Amino acid sequence: MYIHKTVLLNEAIDMLAIKPNGIYVDATTGGGGHSSLILEKLSTGHLYCFDQDEYAFTKSKSRLDAIGSNYTFVHANFCNLKEELAKFNVNKIDGIIYDLGVSSFQLDMEERGFSYRLDAPLDMRMNQKQEFSAYNLVNEYSYEDLVKVLFTYGEEPFAKNIAREIEKTRIKKPIETTFELVDIIRRALPQKVLNKKGHPAKQTFQALRIVVNDELRVFEKSINEALEMLNSDGRACVITFHSLEDRICKKVFKERSTLDIPKGVPMIIKEEAPFELITKKPIIPTSDEVLENNRSHSAKMRVIRKR
Repeated sequence: MYIHKTVLLNEAIDMLAIKPNGIYVDATTGGGGHSSLILEKLSTGHLYCFDQDEYAFTKSKSRLDAIGSNYTFVHANFCNLKEELAKFNVNKIDGIIYDLGVSSFQLDMEERGFSYRLDAPLDMRMNQKQEFSAYNLVNEYSYEDLVKVLFTYGEEPFAKNIAREIEKTRIKKPIETTFELVDIIRRALPQKVLNKKGHPAKQTFQALRIVVNDELRVFEKSINEALEMLNSDGRACVITFHSLEDRICKKVFKERSTLDIPKGVPMIIKEEAPFELITKKPIIPTSDEVLENNRSHSAKMRVIRKR
């Protein structure tokens, strides 16, 4: 049994300020944690549950069915938010939540190949119908492209060492499993790094997962579409788990909540920016939540409201 503990659950639902008759979107349904609480607060409203991972729907269906029937599963990447919702004649929404990163059940299912702690085929695909996987990336990317991936998306300072070791190893045979890759990373890193707290493969695995699933481009496109679709007083809530996602969210929210006024030009400002930042600083999990669920320790939540 794979259990997913939803991060910042109550805080996110409170921040969405749900209207009982509103139209809401859970862009990352996963195990249905946020979806179930949203559904509880809806009367005549409707919830659209996005996830490209079919297993997520099997995990959350019975949970949601026990609450109500006013929800719809959308088996699609949230990158196509506007296009997918248009199929249901929905062009405006009252709120949306993104819980980014990997679900606990994806990490804990060793056959999915997301975790550096479980030996499995190199995979990391959130959409199992997608052909390109971590195996393809590790075995087919050039040395230069591997360095770019590890440094840009994993912020790995030893990207060159790891890429060179991958290149040397795959000449002899393809790199097929997570543990084979972990061994390669260990060989590439200096002992002083291996002695530090934390798993030495964490940043590399993050980089591979982001590229395999095109996570950053997909999120930036989706959140911009979502903000365009928000009704007045509608809210978007985003939970991120690493600095790259948070940076995109912070940038988009700042652009939307700031008027573009030339510096040094004397003028009386009567209008307001179309959006208001609800969270001037991100909301983070309490110490109790981190103790109960260590995977929540890096979570940050930002919220914006359409005026």
